[in-house]
Amino acid sequence: MIDRTQPDRRLVGKLVLLTVGMFGFGYLLVPLYDVFCEITGLGGRTDNQAATVVASEPDLTRTVEIEFIASLNQGAPWEFRPVVSRMTVHPGQMYTTEFWARNLRPEDRVGQAVPSVAPGSVAKYFQKTECFCFERQEFAGGEGKPMPVTFIVDPDLPDYVDTITLSYTFFAIDKLAAR
Repeated sequence: MIDRTQPDRRLVGKLVLLTVGMFGFGYLLVPLYDVFCEITGLGGRTDNQAATVVASEPDLTRTVEIEFIASLNQGAPWEFRPVVSRMTVHPGQMYTTEFWARNLRPEDRVGQAVPSVAPGSVAKYFQKTECFCFERQEFAGGEGKPMPVTFIVDPDLPDYVDTITLSYTFFAIDKLAAR
């Protein structure tokens, strides 16, 4: 008779270690991805703080198309949209546009917008000097308001880039704000 308990125990031990390792990797994946995107500039995330703009001459010989997109977190009780869907800008020149948001509920709500720039590799060339995304937005029941964003496209933007998409996702953060 052959004793198989020793190999079975080793197999069970290896499977348990593999399971723990996979869980740990899954748990660390989001922070690792954030670090990777910050280092490489991938992912299109922009800083949630005002950029310090060094004065430079606008490049009036070049234009870049800026597209504006607004989306809502699933089930968010808001109306949210850009006032204009696209602008043609000169790198190095400052521009302001607005997004519109309205609380669709009768009670007061708090929201926060999270920006993203596409293609992700040009996020560092899209500098916001003023943005509603820097702070929480408080709305009374049924209130709507314009929310400005002031930006400048860095004149060092690579020549092959002719379109940049600025996207915001608006989240309800009432429960987080109450803490």
